[in-house]
Amino acid sequence: MDDVDVEQLEPLPVDRNGRRLRTEEDEPDDGSQPGCCEKFHHSISRWMLPEDLRETYLERANCFPPPIFIILISIGELAVFIYYAVWKPQKQWITLDEGIWNSPLSYKPDHRQEAWRFISYMFVHAGVQHIVGNLVMQLLLGIPLELVHKGFEVGMVYLAGVLAGSLASSIFDPVSALVGASGGVYALIGGYFMNAVVNFREMIPLLGVFRILAIVIIVGTDFGFAFYRRFIVQEEGLKVSFVAHFGGIVAGMTIGYVFFSAYNTKLLKDPRFWLCIVGYIAFVVFAVLFNIFLSPAP
Repeated sequence: MDDVDVEQLEPLPVDRNGRRLRTEEDEPDDGSQPGCCEKFHHSISRWMLPEDLRETYLERANCFPPPIFIILISIGELAVFIYYAVWKPQKQWITLDEGIWNSPLSYKPDHRQEAWRFISYMFVHAGVQHIVGNLVMQLLLGIPLELVHKGFEVGMVYLAGVLAGSLASSIFDPVSALVGASGGVYALIGGYFMNAVVNFREMIPLLGVFRILAIVIIVGTDFGFAFYRRFIVQEEGLKVSFVAHFGGIVAGMTIGYVFFSAYNTKLLKDPRFWLCIVGYIAFVVFAVLFNIFLSPAP
């Protein structure tokens, strides 16, 4: 038997972590091609997860249960918008006016004692541009996030952003009203952005750059429009606060990052989880006390 020179053998194709790469010999013998569902989940895994977690996700991937939270919350927001646009008196339905400011759902500084308004304001939108922008962003980002993570986790991050947005607005812009789901949308964006930055090396470089640039452009444009609407446009009546955007994105970059980076791991064993939860609770307690004892709002 001839001796084999090991140095002359072609090395096994491996990735950066030493795992053997798939080759044509590893493919199924039946020659079957992946279906639409498999291709869809493969794309989702590339957008949402670092390389070392994709295989685990693909082994478990299915659409049951479907991304029910983000779909239901979007339907609820659209239904409330249609209600105020069609069945409540308005000067025009493209930009709502009287109906939303008199709504028991909107956050108004002189109705802060009605605590549900700190959450329910997310269902009320000021016009077509407002609701379309929020719905498009939360569906494009929320559905893939909910396919990868549980609906409970996505829901907690979304609602944490909504509450953080209204509480931050009540502290830093206390005399302004608040409508729209931007706090929740920005919480999803903040969590996704942090994961995109932290796991940048695990993504295809061009894909990682595109994701980060797209988020920066979208957020920058929306912030610019919010500043314009708050400080430049001279409109009669209540001013709409922009601070909810900041509160939502900070909640997303902390709580959202922890939730969305903990795929296939136990959150309760992650010290970052408890650090973010304690910090968030401290902020909520401070905001409540501020609104009770220190707020200049009427």
